[in-house]
Amino acid sequence: MQMIEFMATMKTMYEQARREEIGPSSKLVFMSDLHMGDGSSRDGFRQNAGLVGDALSSHYLAEGYTLVLNGDIEELYKFKPVAVRMAYSDLYGIFKSFNERGKLIKIVGNHDLAMLLYDDHGFTLDHALRLDRPDGSILAFHGHQSSKLFMKYNYLTDFIVRYVANPLKIQNSEVPMTSKRRFKAERRIYRASKELGIITIAGHTHRPLFESFSKYDTLRWNIESLLRRYSSESPEAREKTASLISVFSAEFKLLSKKERRSKVSRSLYEREELLVPCMFNSGCATGKNGFTAVEITGDEISLVYWTKAGIVKPYIDREAQGREDLAGTAWTKYTVARDSLEYVMARAKLLA
Repeated sequence: MQMIEFMATMKTMYEQARREEIGPSSKLVFMSDLHMGDGSSRDGFRQNAGLVGDALSSHYLAEGYTLVLNGDIEELYKFKPVAVRMAYSDLYGIFKSFNERGKLIKIVGNHDLAMLLYDDHGFTLDHALRLDRPDGSILAFHGHQSSKLFMKYNYLTDFIVRYVANPLKIQNSEVPMTSKRRFKAERRIYRASKELGIITIAGHTHRPLFESFSKYDTLRWNIESLLRRYSSESPEAREKTASLISVFSAEFKLLSKKERRSKVSRSLYEREELLVPCMFNSGCATGKNGFTAVEITGDEISLVYWTKAGIVKPYIDREAQGREDLAGTAWTKYTVARDSLEYVMARAKLLA
């Protein structure tokens, strides 16, 4: 029953979303879950504030990207909007620069949904963004709509009236995003994306996903591919492959321990082995050492990781498809995964 209710919400969002067309010259970056606070020790964003500000101003703004802030930008479960603005006035100035160029799209999530109650937030607020291409569409939205509270009512009709129109009914408390809740949210989004025949870019779960693959899936796939390649290689090539297998295996073992404790299925959202590459997630900006984002440049879609040079995990450093140092700073952008949108769209349609 819950899946049926979520499908109704997804269809509504798809039909009523802000619409833009994208093509060969399009450049967009999707970021979510900054959870900007008041700069105090309770503020989970403050450790990455400098990195995010430099990446936005010196790279994305300078390169002409459209910035899509995909929900939970302000942490309004804990802090008042005025406190957030005071703490991050410089970052809001960068947002304003994007906006003045017509290159800012701000989507609300559950932690900043209360921004709809204020008239002086300075930016147009959207619930979803639909990007149309000749071969299909991409729907960007935060992802909290897959929770039980938001599925109870059609998100863009009854819920807004019942909860946002009456601020006393907004549930101003945080429910932890456990591994089980994260997996359920992703599974609903995946199945709805597949059913509607669209690509989705979400946030909310704080877990970066590329083509419906989690970190677990990606590591497992790479290990299996390397093992198959090893048997047919020369002795010299085998030494390099064995070293890569060791790096991936060490990271995989650390990850699988965490997921065994959570007692949640560690991989597929479907019972069949072939995942449809219909779901992407930009991750979050509250990580210990950096932040993740999704980029669209022309016909390519990428998952990127921004961090301080020299501290990235070995498997990322060795297998990243691209690396770009931000001049004049200590920051580096790693392209963790990259693919053709034409390929993604075609594969999604054929496998669905």
